[in-house]
Amino acid sequence: MTTKHEIARAWIGTAERVVVLTGAGISTDSGIPDFRGPQGVWTKNPKAEKLSDIRYYMGDPEVRRLSWQSRLEHSAWRAQPNAGHRALVDLEKRGRLHALITQNIDELHQIAGNSREKVIEVHGTMRQVVCMSCDERAPMEKALARVRAGEQDPPCRSCGGILKSATISFGQQLVPEVIDRAMQASAEADLFLSVGTSLQVYPIAGAVQIAKRAGARLVIVNADPTPFDDLAEAVFNESISQVLPKLLA
Repeated sequence: MTTKHEIARAWIGTAERVVVLTGAGISTDSGIPDFRGPQGVWTKNPKAEKLSDIRYYMGDPEVRRLSWQSRLEHSAWRAQPNAGHRALVDLEKRGRLHALITQNIDELHQIAGNSREKVIEVHGTMRQVVCMSCDERAPMEKALARVRAGEQDPPCRSCGGILKSATISFGQQLVPEVIDRAMQASAEADLFLSVGTSLQVYPIAGAVQIAKRAGARLVIVNADPTPFDDLAEAVFNESISQVLPKLLA
């Protein structure tokens, strides 16, 4: 008897324009905790959510100092891509990956080998800093070196402004061009694969509806149920690093 995994694998294998949306769940097996899960960063420490709020960050020097310490200790610096990330690289190598939309800021997709042209980072990247006054960008490692040397809240060296990771915090606007690109790619999909995201954060969760309206099949891989499970042709509540290589083999 043909299994659900084999059917989904056949759909993906014959699709010409696979669009993938990834969330924090794909990186948990690399040692990066998610935010809202049972062992999530905000679940275990609700105060940590303040560090991701632009109002507190810009208005409270103590929040910025705590944020810099949090960046120093972030698990992403030690993390390596897992089998789920590598499976998406293989999908691109076979010419099936139309776009890889990610809510993650860890760049593990690019480190694994996905081309930067395919990856659409809707929440930015933690591997760069940006000045909130002059918009100058620099590698995060340079700013972290200053923190290690004793600067608790290093200012921009060009204008003295507040430095922040080049990520989208609560209270910050998403970049319209990035969201437009993600939605356009979703409208071009013939198969939409949602991986490791609760599909509760808008506007990007709306990419699922856009893809479905365009006629794409929907496959969801996530530890917990999502609001779109009823729309999906297949749902897998399994370990991402185990099931994704099977589906994309």
